[in-house]
Amino acid sequence: MSEAWKLTALAPRGLIEAALLAHEDAHDWDPEIVLSGSEVAEDKPEQWQLEAWLPRKPTRADAAAIRRLFDGASPLLFHEQLPDIDWLTHSQQGLEPIRAGRFHVHTPEHTPLAELGVRDFEIPASQAFGTGQHATTAGCLEMLGEMKRRGLVVRNCADIGTGTGLLAFAALHLWPRALATASDIDDVCINVVQDNARANGIRLGAKPGELTMMVADGMDHPLLEARGPYDLILANILAGPLIDLAPHFAKALVPGGNLLLAGLLESQEAQVRRAAFAAGLRIAARLVMGDWSILWLRKRTSYA
Repeated sequence: MSEAWKLTALAPRGLIEAALLAHEDAHDWDPEIVLSGSEVAEDKPEQWQLEAWLPRKPTRADAAAIRRLFDGASPLLFHEQLPDIDWLTHSQQGLEPIRAGRFHVHTPEHTPLAELGVRDFEIPASQAFGTGQHATTAGCLEMLGEMKRRGLVVRNCADIGTGTGLLAFAALHLWPRALATASDIDDVCINVVQDNARANGIRLGAKPGELTMMVADGMDHPLLEARGPYDLILANILAGPLIDLAPHFAKALVPGGNLLLAGLLESQEAQVRRAAFAAGLRIAARLVMGDWSILWLRKRTSYA
């Protein structure tokens, strides 16, 4: 394993959220520095921490880049060298299963629910986001079930930024004859999704009822374009990319098509909705899970 370090900044929730927003706009950000923000404790909802993981000992330049995100507030940074283990895998081991609408998601350490009308998915700890433990993923599963309940018919769907493939799997469960496409910017996800598909009985391929997986940056891939237009696009990523991709999502949808967005804080929702509105998308439903918003949008049938 390579050397790993963590820098932690403690600050009020508003400052941490503002720093995360500034990070999304920092186009020259070092991709090796991975950030997250969270509550310090459940009983202290306004006290947050920003954590930055690095695959090396942090330099003064690294610390300065993190401090700049706070726009002059300059909180103290605590340095910590991490034990020599795979933290992405370790952090997910032993996670409790979750129930989200029609779905139950569990790691191999737990048994399936095996309940009538509930689809079990086994998603192991892996080097990709999307176990369902995160509120945005669980919210997407809830919203997909609501779409089905309201009578939505899906014949062609795409999961952009799929991570483990979980949302694509859920869509295929709800609409088993749909064409399904999944993509991620990280090529490690190819093997992750393929392994998870086999473990969960999801067929891989290009036919209806099968899943096609590829590496792509947003909607920028000739196969994504060729397999469109879509009547459902899923994107559980981050607010910044969702804003940038809004016109591309709209272009790839059929008139009246559906877009499910997640990965945005409730405080970022207005910005995302403005970008979606400008692209011809209108809100159909929303769900708030903790601090996170999940949005169901529809493409206008015309601009007349």
